[in-house]
Amino acid sequence: MLYTQDRTEQRKFLANAWQKFLGKKILDPLESQLTQVIEIHPEYHSLIQNVESDYFPEQGEVNPFLHINLHLSLREQLSINQPHGIKEIYQKIINSTGDSHEAEHKMMDCIAEMIFSSQKNNLPMDHQAYIRCLETQAQ
Repeated sequence: MLYTQDRTEQRKFLANAWQKFLGKKILDPLESQLTQVIEIHPEYHSLIQNVESDYFPEQGEVNPFLHINLHLSLREQLSINQPHGIKEIYQKIINSTGDSHEAEHKMMDCIAEMIFSSQKNNLPMDHQAYIRCLETQAQ
């Protein structure tokens, strides 16, 4: 049920997966992926159950649900090497940072920038700009 346009339903899915994880219940593969990301973000553990909260980036707030889903999106891209070459870029960033989690965050900044620009300008996502951003992160 994660793939829905309903923000509350998406958040409930994530919160339910986290509760199953904490209760040591069997997780499906998607729930397992989500909980792996949540687990490495202890700062979000107490926020996950608050599915109705709003977060305002202009006030310096990070939306934990968006952040977790950006991790998941990036990991999906890496698993299928799409866009082509992203795995190599990821490895270069890991080599320069020495930390896979930090490398993911650098790459997620590029995803967020692409989405923001698309929404702000009411245009399709610019995948070429995304690749250029990733390549810049790899330098």
